[in-house]
Amino acid sequence: MPAVFVLIWSTGFIVAKFGLPYAPPLTFLVIRYVLSITCFLIWIRLARVAWPREVRQWLHLAVTGMLMHAVYLGGVWVAIKGGMGSGLAALIVGVQPVLTALWISWTSSAQTPTRVTWRQWLGLLLGLGGLLLVVSRKFGSGGEVTVLTLGSAVLALAGITAGTLYQKRFMKPTDVRTANVIQLGAALLVTLPLAFLETGAIVWNAEFLGAMVWSALVLTLGGSSLFYLLIQRGAATAVTSLLYLVPPTTALMAWLLFGESITMTTIMGTALTAIGVSLVVRPAKPRTA
Repeated sequence: MPAVFVLIWSTGFIVAKFGLPYAPPLTFLVIRYVLSITCFLIWIRLARVAWPREVRQWLHLAVTGMLMHAVYLGGVWVAIKGGMGSGLAALIVGVQPVLTALWISWTSSAQTPTRVTWRQWLGLLLGLGGLLLVVSRKFGSGGEVTVLTLGSAVLALAGITAGTLYQKRFMKPTDVRTANVIQLGAALLVTLPLAFLETGAIVWNAEFLGAMVWSALVLTLGGSSLFYLLIQRGAATAVTSLLYLVPPTTALMAWLLFGESITMTTIMGTALTAIGVSLVVRPAKPRTA
C-alpha cells in the first residue's frame, strides 16, 4: 500500500503539468471534484455503504476536506499554473513530515511525554536549508518562483499538514468512500465561488481529458483514499514520512516527461532536506538504566 501510494501521489504534480495549459486551475479542480463525487456515489449505491450517523463526524470530515483538497490541491495547482515546476512544488509540499513531527512533539500529552530535541531542531534547520538551497536558485529564474507561486505552494503545505493532523486527532474510523464524498463536497463548496473569478476558457482536447480522467479516478479514488486509510491505520508522523519519497519520484518523472533539469544544486538540496527529515522523524534511542 505505501509503495502504490507514493507512485500515485507523485503523478498528481505531473498530471497538473499536463492538464493546466488547457484550463484555469480552480475550474479544473471543480470539474475533478464533481466527477470524483459522482463515481463515489455510484460506488456507495452499489455497495450499499452506510453514511456516518453523527453530525460531528460530518463536520470533521468537511474540515479535513477543505484543508486537504481545497487548500492543498488549490495551492499546488495555482503554483504550477503560475510557472512553478512539478519537482519544486513537490519538494516544498514535502516539508510536511517535519512540521507534523514537530507539532506532535509540541502538543504531546503527559501520558506520552515527548519534546523537541536538539537533534530534531538540527534536522529542521537542515531540511529548511536544503529547501532554500533549491528555491533560492530558482527565484526569479524564468518566473518559476515568484511571490504568487511560492505563496501558493506554502499555502498548500499548510493545508495538507493541518488536514493530516486534524484528521488524525478528530476523525473516527469511517468508510473511505463516504468520507471522500463529504470531504470533496466541502472542497467543492469552497472552490466553486473562487473558480468563477478565474479568466480563460477550457480547451477540450485529448491531453485535458486524459489529465481529468486520471485526476478524478486514479488520484482521488486511489491516492486520496489510500492516504485516508494510511492515516487511520498508522501514526501520523510515520505516514507523512512517505511524502518525502514523492519529490525525488516527481523530479524523475518531470525530467523524463518535460525535460525539467536535475542539477547538482537540486540534488544537494534534496539530499540535505532528506537528512534533516531523517533526524526529525527517527525515534530516539532508549536510555539505558
